[in-house]
Amino acid sequence: MVRRMSNAWKILFSTGRIARTALQEQQTCIRDLHARLAPYLATPDDTPAAYAVRPVPLPADWLGWRKNIFSTLFQSVYHLMGVPEPRRLLYGKLIHLFRIWVTSADNLLDAEDKEVVPLAMPGSSRVMRQVVAVMAADRVLAEVLNEAVAQGAISPGQRDDLSRESLRRLLPSAAQEATEEGGIAVRPPPEEVLGVIHRLKTGLLFNVAFVGPEIVEPLAFVQTERLRAGLLDFGLGCQVLDDIRDMARDLLERRHNVVLSALAHGHPALLEQLARQAQSPADRLYLAAPTVVLPLARQGFELLTSGLRTLGEAGLGYDGAQAESMARAMFPVLDLEGLQYG
Repeated sequence: MVRRMSNAWKILFSTGRIARTALQEQQTCIRDLHARLAPYLATPDDTPAAYAVRPVPLPADWLGWRKNIFSTLFQSVYHLMGVPEPRRLLYGKLIHLFRIWVTSADNLLDAEDKEVVPLAMPGSSRVMRQVVAVMAADRVLAEVLNEAVAQGAISPGQRDDLSRESLRRLLPSAAQEATEEGGIAVRPPPEEVLGVIHRLKTGLLFNVAFVGPEIVEPLAFVQTERLRAGLLDFGLGCQVLDDIRDMARDLLERRHNVVLSALAHGHPALLEQLARQAQSPADRLYLAAPTVVLPLARQGFELLTSGLRTLGEAGLGYDGAQAESMARAMFPVLDLEGLQYG
């Protein structure tokens, strides 16, 4: 499975003209933002050593295709839409800033520590590093937008719109996350979880790539809605697989989960059994509920395939069989290696 992962995606990013260029552009954007963040992440020279904060070098693997699958797909969309290079790079920087904001917020909400802004800070500093990352990214956003105006890539009015909308477009997803902070009391039907809750939680994030073009570009691109639909399907497919992997965590923390909702509405006795069985968020509960998990895994696979096929047909240069191979390869990426879903 891991070999198929390497073959399916590595071939795309090494031989596909658009995907290869999009990855190179994302690497350029990440390097640029890392350099811009650094001055904001260094304490004044007279700060006592015990309280000093400093940026650290960008880890080399952060630029690899494995860590940039989603961002590169987003960047590829700008090529398919015919966006000129200067604005493609602007939107690529926005993509990475969204990544910083969303990942830092998830770290705070889920007590996780996925690093997106490398910096050295005293103590364990898990929470404060996320806060500093968000504040620094906001300052860099202003810098990037002002520079784009100075270069004539966007107008001052478009700069102001982009600054405002970069937050507003995240608010529905933030509101959905807010409803889970104290844990949910009732599990809605699985159709509602996938069709409403996950569309806000994850599907919306897979369409943030369009925030810049919606404001700046004349949206006379025939394929725009197809591209939106493709990224949305791909994002929802990833979320279904996340739910399968995270069954134990979402059960213990009382979070929305399409598998747990399917169990609550169709197999309540099995859900009660799993609740007694769950000891750690890392438990692989999905292995104990194959009758419910496997059809959902198949649905997630079909959503992934549908999204990837749409992007391939739009111009990324792979066919339906390759889209299916790439979708299968996402299972080990999302820590579901070995799940036999059909």
